[in-house]
Amino acid sequence: MRVLLVSSAEGLRDAVGEALAERAGDHRLYWVAQAGLAPVRAGDMLPHVILVDDELGEASPGPLIGQLASKMPSAAILAIVSDDGVGAVRQAVLAGARGFVTKPIQPDDLVSAIRQVLGQRAAASEQAPAPPATGRIVVFCAPKGGTGRTTLAINTAIALGQVTSEPLVLIDADYSAPALDVALNVDASRSIVDLLPKLSRLDAELIEGVLATHASGIRVLLAPPPADLTHPISLPQVQQVLAWLKRVYPWVVVDLGLPMDETAFAFLDGADRIVMTVLPEMVGLRNTRLMLDQLHGRSYPAAKVWLVLNRANLRGGVPVKNIEEQLRVQVKYQIPDDQPLVTHTINRGVPFMVSHRNSALARAVQGLARQLAQELPSPKAVESNGGGRFSWLNRTPRSAEAS
Repeated sequence: MRVLLVSSAEGLRDAVGEALAERAGDHRLYWVAQAGLAPVRAGDMLPHVILVDDELGEASPGPLIGQLASKMPSAAILAIVSDDGVGAVRQAVLAGARGFVTKPIQPDDLVSAIRQVLGQRAAASEQAPAPPATGRIVVFCAPKGGTGRTTLAINTAIALGQVTSEPLVLIDADYSAPALDVALNVDASRSIVDLLPKLSRLDAELIEGVLATHASGIRVLLAPPPADLTHPISLPQVQQVLAWLKRVYPWVVVDLGLPMDETAFAFLDGADRIVMTVLPEMVGLRNTRLMLDQLHGRSYPAAKVWLVLNRANLRGGVPVKNIEEQLRVQVKYQIPDDQPLVTHTINRGVPFMVSHRNSALARAVQGLARQLAQELPSPKAVESNGGGRFSWLNRTPRSAEAS
């Protein structure tokens, strides 16, 4: 659970942090000292609860609460007021706060107030539940550039659509060097940045309005030009986008770029399968070993990570047996070498799964798609867990570090 505290008082931050650590379960506390930065911070972290101090220096809490309530309608807002602040309470509630607690902070009062407002939110969401998120996420990644990751992600996505006859969305998550718009020759006027201001009120219609459509039938969520992304997309933002795409599409395929930062791991954490592309050459194998160690350090199950050897029959390349011995990982699948065809199709903006479906390269990618479809069958819709996102309310409290 994410809690955002808006207060210029460092002592109040410490008091709130101690109260949550003593009596709340899994949580993360974020602190904004400048009221003017609160709406932007809230948009980045998508808090479940926003606590607004009634003493904000020159800023007035009423207008700020109104702004936060409008920007983050799914968040529960509580005002923190002085013992004699009846007027501040009235102003806060009129502006959109769901309740209040008084200073000095009493841990039981704070946690009880949070439980109450979250319970109200949970009851409201049960009346109009969102569709279950049953889609499968396949993330393509690589330890270095030049492994054919993007080409393989594009063509596997098209092949999955052909093999399963199910709708599919392809995400360009290479925010430092986006390429899907060129490789697919699609309209690049809209990208994920058009969704970010609307994350608190996402629905299928908003998502559809941002996606590009490729001639193969797949939908594409593009990355913006690097200059248009003023700051990295946050982990909560990635989680929100993926959750909604999984509700709308049976398949979500991600072309994940470098570096391996918090945003990258947000995609990897949500993946059902991680397809790591590697070439049969020594530098790439060294980097592959380092990336595998990173994934192992995050306790990813071995079955979740598929090692795919691209250009497997490259002349002078390292034999598969040696690759498996060096990496101590089995190669899950092999893609043959046909660099002239790959270069030709990329330059035309027409994937080989569309233009050369009978080529050895296309047949191999179709086999990879079939294997993914076989191991990730279409799940049955599951009943939503009532109040699942607030399950910490009913478990034994465990401290979490405030930050």
